[in-house]
Amino acid sequence: MSHQDAAASASSADEAHDSSHSPRRTLLLVLGAAGVVYGDIGTSPLYALRESIAHSGPLLPTTVIGIVSLLLWALIVTVTLKYVVFFMRADNKGEGGTLSLMALAHSALGRRTGAVLALGIAGAALFYGDAVITPAISVLSAVEGLSLVTPVLEPYVLPIALVILTGLFAVQSRGTGSVAALFGPIMVVWFLTLAVLGLIHIADDPQIFHAFNPTYGVWFLVTHGEIGFVVLGAVVLAVTGGEALYADMGHFGKRPIRIAWSTLVLPALAINYLGQGALVLSHPSAAENPFFLMAPEWGLLPLVILATVATIIASQAVITGAYSLTQQAIQLGLLPRLKIKHVSETMMGQIYMPQVTALLFLGVVTLVLVFRSSSNLASAYGIAVTGAMTVDTLLGFIVARWLWGWSKWLAAGVLIPFLVVDLAFFSANLVKFTDGGYLPIVFGLFLAITMWTWDRGTRYVRAKVRRDSVPIGQLVKMLRRSKPHRVPGTAVFLTADPDSAPASLLHNLKHNKVLHKMNIVFTIRTLQTPRVPSEEKIEVETLSDGVLRIIAKVGYMERPDVQKLLALSRKQGLHFDLMQTSFFLSRFRYVSDAKSGLPVWQDKVFIGLTKVAADVTDFYHIPSGRLVELGSQMNI
Repeated sequence: MSHQDAAASASSADEAHDSSHSPRRTLLLVLGAAGVVYGDIGTSPLYALRESIAHSGPLLPTTVIGIVSLLLWALIVTVTLKYVVFFMRADNKGEGGTLSLMALAHSALGRRTGAVLALGIAGAALFYGDAVITPAISVLSAVEGLSLVTPVLEPYVLPIALVILTGLFAVQSRGTGSVAALFGPIMVVWFLTLAVLGLIHIADDPQIFHAFNPTYGVWFLVTHGEIGFVVLGAVVLAVTGGEALYADMGHFGKRPIRIAWSTLVLPALAINYLGQGALVLSHPSAAENPFFLMAPEWGLLPLVILATVATIIASQAVITGAYSLTQQAIQLGLLPRLKIKHVSETMMGQIYMPQVTALLFLGVVTLVLVFRSSSNLASAYGIAVTGAMTVDTLLGFIVARWLWGWSKWLAAGVLIPFLVVDLAFFSANLVKFTDGGYLPIVFGLFLAITMWTWDRGTRYVRAKVRRDSVPIGQLVKMLRRSKPHRVPGTAVFLTADPDSAPASLLHNLKHNKVLHKMNIVFTIRTLQTPRVPSEEKIEVETLSDGVLRIIAKVGYMERPDVQKLLALSRKQGLHFDLMQTSFFLSRFRYVSDAKSGLPVWQDKVFIGLTKVAADVTDFYHIPSGRLVELGSQMNI
């Protein structure tokens, strides 16, 4: 399942935005948002209050009320005000998420800057850290409810969690579009269950309503010193997944996501936290696991089953979010081409990425085996999420200041309070660094170095190719002076630099001494925008008789398909038979050179990444039977 699949009836941002005119479509999108966007944050009641109380010291009534107040106001400030109100205005032609925000910031500045690129890479890398931890802690926390059903099942919690996670990753290769339609309704049932359980127990101690007063939360932090700081690191568990509503904006639209949050998700979460708090106030022993102890004895097993299903849905959303982010990173040039399998003929969003799946699965299983419980895993959670949220705030300032034209005082007045909250959460989670918090940092650092190396290496290669190549204008003059023999058919020479003569064209002339009747210098250029309208995708320029230059523009959310892009050029009057067309491609074999512009270690990393890159034929959908590859060696 991909984000798009959960809203199958609205597989594009345009359709999502049109939903405002159709109540039925809006309802479908609200259901889809409930099933995909809010899966992660919707399962946080399983452990957020429990972990916050576990670090709070003596369980006084003011302590419980203060912690519940912090949870409620974290939802209000970080999720509602920051993401629902502010960041959903910062859409890149309907798309959201860290990389979309990075592209928007680049557009705002009018150039590609190293600082914005570094922020985008950091945010994306931290998201992957979150994507590894979320399935592990969510599924473990749900399955641990079995030990409350009967202590006999306690030894089987870990094996059952591993079986569920293994099954979840195993089905990715088949696609989960067939069950995507169930995700929304199931999560609606989940949120209604949260609300009902909370309502049942609020009456246990009505003084829990004092939690709506933020002074109780502030007073708890002020009076508890270091303990309050540690608790703040656990409170952030309540807002993990908050960024998902911004990242999924392009698939569901602003209005459905906002409706789902304000009418279902936020009320259900708030009521449930109030109910858990009231239960703990009246029965302090329930602090051990307040969520599951809210259920009556007869309802405990059904609740465990429902919670497990909800956490599987939340995990699926994170996995497919990683697919979507990876696809964006590849198109933006931050990662090498990775194998992408389209597992549905009708839904473009149904993709499966085996290398990403294997990396996530290895990380998730390792976390489960090392930490063995959701309480232990909570120590590793939070740093990645709060780091990514901080990156969003910094990029948001650039967008507000230079794209929207806000004054620096207005931009600072709106964004600095969010930044203060983000940094407070991030600092509080750094306390857990040695207890496991280093894991998402290490994982994120590994991915950040990978992205930085790939970006730097590809820019170095492009610069070197340009230095060593012949300008396309000079080649055209040479062809006019010395006309080679022409053979029937069309030749397409793929190149990253439309201003230089493709090496494959020069090699063809050098070795075969011929030129086709029609020759197309073809470049695919990825823009800092999610999608490009069909009428704007193709630019055709005649360089000389039988030599054309075509620049095809695609968005970073789009699938590059050479054959389809060439077919669009026919609308501009070009006539050629794709079945009689040959594709020529230069392929380099890279060799590390200590005298090159990159450090030796980075040379080796870059060369290693080129070896795991997917075959260009598959990635660009070039017919393998009509592809001619001409290789050469390059020292880097």
